Amino acid sequence: MGTSNESTASDFTLVGPFSHTGPHLAFFFLMATMFITGLLGNTILIFLISTDSRLHTPMYFLLSHLSLLDIGFPLVTILKMVANFLQGENSISFGECAAQMFFFMFMGVSEGVLLSLMSYDRYVAVCHPLHYQVLMRGQVCLVMVGSSWLAGALVASIQTSISLQFPYCASHTVDHFFCELPALLKLSYRDTSAYELALSISAVLILLLPVSHLHLLWPRAFATCSSQVAVVGLFYGAAVFMYRVPGSYHSPQQDNEVSLFYSLITPTLNPYSLRNREVRMALIKVTSRANFGAKL
Repeated sequence: MGTSNESTASDFTLVGPFSHTGPHLAFFFLMATMFITGLLGNTILIFLISTDSRLHTPMYFLLSHLSLLDIGFPLVTILKMVANFLQGENSISFGECAAQMFFFMFMGVSEGVLLSLMSYDRYVAVCHPLHYQVLMRGQVCLVMVGSSWLAGALVASIQTSISLQFPYCASHTVDHFFCELPALLKLSYRDTSAYELALSISAVLILLLPVSHLHLLWPRAFATCSSQVAVVGLFYGAAVFMYRVPGSYHSPQQDNEVSLFYSLITPTLNPYSLRNREVRMALIKVTSRANFGAKL
């Protein structure tokens, strides 16, 4: 393309996965229901953990931050898609696109690192219970959470700043429902192969962290932590497909489906959620207090 087709700072057009046909409308409302369910579930979980002293433990402290990230994922991606669908628009400004890409990578990397660090907590609890209070003291938990957020901010800052330096085709039509990096790079008419290689290498380094979950496959730990292994598998499996499998091996439609999976379905199906016995007891306690107050 010539320089006349170069554009660096104007609106992008997002190609949403839904049309206003019957089947698409039904799937849209199903997705909207999952969106609301995920937000409510994770918000309630954070509230219970913060208010019930019995949940002031290392595991639930880490879990509260995981829920916070699971709230952010759909807010960054799904909310804009829903707004565009309802308004009949598909545009997003250059600044909004940059912000969306930054926060998505920020939360994605942070959650990937946090999930891996949470395995250490479960490993210590199951295999070294006598040393749990020492190995998982408050300072260690703060370092875990701080490291995950810092890693996310660092990776997102570097990747976003580099990707926005590329010139993009004048059409600015992103064949995706949000500004995700692989989809955006397809618009550049410059050679991005070196950058994509660096992106793949960084993704490998992050994705290698789940090796620590092998400890959880020990017979004593698997029954207790199988739900954590499941969510890690779902999250990382989708990320591997999106960021490690070459783009020529999957279509834009498949990219949309995978992105919907780890930005909406995985946060909604958070296996810790309200199914833990301690969390259910805390919920019953809060509900009982609310009913008692209403009767007064």
